[in-house]
Amino acid sequence: MKKFRTIFIAAAGMFLLAGCASSRPAATPQETTTAAAEAATAATSAETTAPETMAAEGSAAEESTTAKNAGDPSAVSADSFERPTVRVGGLKGPTTMGLVQLMDASQSGVSENDYEFTMVTAADELTALIASDKADIALLPANVASVLYSKTNGKVSVIDINTLGVLYLVSADTSITSLEQLKGRTVYLPGKGTTPEYTLRYLLSASGLSEQDVTLEFKSEAAEVASVLSENASAIGLLPQPFVTAAIAQNDGLSVIMDMTEVWDSLQTDGEKSRLVTGVTIVNNSFLEAHPEAVDTFLKEHEASIHFTNEDVAASSEMIAAAGIVAKAPLAAKALPYCNITFLSGEEMKAALSGYLSVLYSQNPDSVGGKLPDDAFYYIP
Repeated sequence: MKKFRTIFIAAAGMFLLAGCASSRPAATPQETTTAAAEAATAATSAETTAPETMAAEGSAAEESTTAKNAGDPSAVSADSFERPTVRVGGLKGPTTMGLVQLMDASQSGVSENDYEFTMVTAADELTALIASDKADIALLPANVASVLYSKTNGKVSVIDINTLGVLYLVSADTSITSLEQLKGRTVYLPGKGTTPEYTLRYLLSASGLSEQDVTLEFKSEAAEVASVLSENASAIGLLPQPFVTAAIAQNDGLSVIMDMTEVWDSLQTDGEKSRLVTGVTIVNNSFLEAHPEAVDTFLKEHEASIHFTNEDVAASSEMIAAAGIVAKAPLAAKALPYCNITFLSGEEMKAALSGYLSVLYSQNPDSVGGKLPDDAFYYIP
């Protein structure tokens, strides 16, 4: 047991839920496990270390790394427009995996915008940077973005969804193929009062099960859930990526028995466009108002970077490992297909995210900041 826990503690450096990153806004539930869904014991949000090519910034948090575009931030483009340096913050986990190609392009001086990247392991570090105008764009767990919007009286807008659900049911009991089969069973999951709990309760209810039908056994961290699964072949656990991949790598008797994102989608009725969302990208509205072209360019480059991550798994896995997001490239390659890295913007983003936040609000209003964000929260180019 002690050896097994040590392995998962070492894996903690890989992740920060959603995304998948840990969130710690004051008096607010954490995101993805998005503080158990962005690090194994210390980071889950669910959501960060920069690539080896990035330079450390002395004033940043101890676990943060910063990288700057090679070009002079004050350089004037061919049309005499002075490009601003776009300061982007990310979390160590799936939400930032989709940024690695853009980070590399920036470091090589071939990105359209000039960028400065900072990666941290906890969502509250990013919210502090945004609130103090030290970051222009940040990749955060979805519910944390909503909380920040409420706390800052609308200082930020969400510009895209970068990660869908990263939660999976894991067990050695492969006879379970539907939520209805969980009746009378116990499900182990990390973090009471976090989005994994709210997500599972919503899905159980939508499947016709009551709170008395399924026992939820909470553990303080994802590593504890994995330990239970390794000791009890019949146990069922709810885990975020990349803990799922790490758990299965350590115990080949385990397997994914249900993808919560697929279950969520299957339970939507006609006309509903809600999605299970882990990570979103927000912008400081003062920066958006001053530099709308730079924000639109970021969106274009972010979409291209996400496409690269999903299409060229071998190359992006090497970049992810070099960034320190996941310990080794082979592990990143195994986890990537299950991290649901995506790009949704505009009306599609609004429909998916507003529906998801409504579900969280119905479970616990404080999880989204006490009230649902209004239409001004959503940036529609």
